[in-house]
Amino acid sequence: MTEQNVSNAVAVRDAGPGAMVTQYQEEYAALLPSHVNADQWVRLAVGAIRGNAELEAAAKNDIGVFLRELKIAARLGLEPGTEQFYLTPRKSKAHRGQKIIKGIVGYQGIVELIYRAGAVSSVVVEVVRTNDTFRYVIGRDGRPVHELDWFSDNRGDLIGVYAYAVMKDGATSKVVVLNKRQVMEAKAKSDGRNSDYSPWNTNEESMWLKTAVRRLAKWVPTSAEYMREQLRAHAEVAGELVTNPAANVPAMPSVLNEADPDYEDDSPVEGELVD
Repeated sequence: MTEQNVSNAVAVRDAGPGAMVTQYQEEYAALLPSHVNADQWVRLAVGAIRGNAELEAAAKNDIGVFLRELKIAARLGLEPGTEQFYLTPRKSKAHRGQKIIKGIVGYQGIVELIYRAGAVSSVVVEVVRTNDTFRYVIGRDGRPVHELDWFSDNRGDLIGVYAYAVMKDGATSKVVVLNKRQVMEAKAKSDGRNSDYSPWNTNEESMWLKTAVRRLAKWVPTSAEYMREQLRAHAEVAGELVTNPAANVPAMPSVLNEADPDYEDDSPVEGELVD
């Protein structure tokens, strides 16, 4: 290969999605919460793309969309390319059927945001299978009783999922219990459910867990909600809120309103991928 060809190859490589993430590292670092290591976060994002040829090809079809999806992960402080924040190739009508990158908050990401709020000591979210024993009576039982054989190779099919949090004061949050029909109703409202790359098809159990924990998030603080209320409280104490309290409180991203085609309660936002 001639020197000119080598130079051209380097130029092409450096213009790829991974190089663009590195190029904008400072911008992502400014969005990330202070506890997240920006260098490590960028390495995860770059590794997720460069380690998957199909993801990299989809990112190249619209690098701007890819970088925008990473901004969502950065604002939430979630790790891209993991079960906290999936990166998936999705066909887009706006791109004439070409695949572009779509970011999806995973159940581990929601659990992370709940923990980060600082109001809970633990979060329990588990699936129930046909050979498990599950008991929970509202008003009688403080928490579900779930008995299973951890060493069995045949726990049976998925039939339900539940989630609850134990608060710092020892109280139990609302217990969310969903049966298979309710989970399938949530799946039916997912734009990406038929995609080969949707977590509904690549990691179904995690999506059952996500469906439960997203509903739990309505009943316990997430980081964004908690931070917003802390800002409001501090401002009130300092006497900064006089006539319009909400006007002085910075807008905080809410995990429940992020562009996420795999959550049934989300409404489309500007630029959101809708197939």
